[in-house]
Amino acid sequence: MPIKFKEENGGKTLAIHCTGTLTKADYEHFVPAFERLVAQHGKLDVLFDLTGLHDIRIDALWDEIHFDIEHSADIKRLAIVGDRKWQQGMAAFFKPFMRATSRYFDHGDVAEARKWLEETPPLKSK
Repeated sequence: MPIKFKEENGGKTLAIHCTGTLTKADYEHFVPAFERLVAQHGKLDVLFDLTGLHDIRIDALWDEIHFDIEHSADIKRLAIVGDRKWQQGMAAFFKPFMRATSRYFDHGDVAEARKWLEETPPLKSK
């Protein structure tokens, strides 16, 4: 399966690694697992590592948009790590669909991405 994930930081962080080509079937397995983790732990910080992702099929792209809209309130912070220019563009494209604070990192900066997820976000002024 091109989508692998593991809980980190006592369940507060979900590390997702995507490789190969994402298909609709991949989302059919991933979404219920994500929903189970949110039910267990509440809002999550997510490290979304696209390193090694070569392609995303159009039906999977639609599922990604639907996932972002439906689950944007379940994510506190989203660090996106990639190794291709189109992945950075995809991260920028999906940003309006997310409520979470998100940031793109080059694959060589994965340690910085993890550090950013662990930082306490600043309080919003009223």
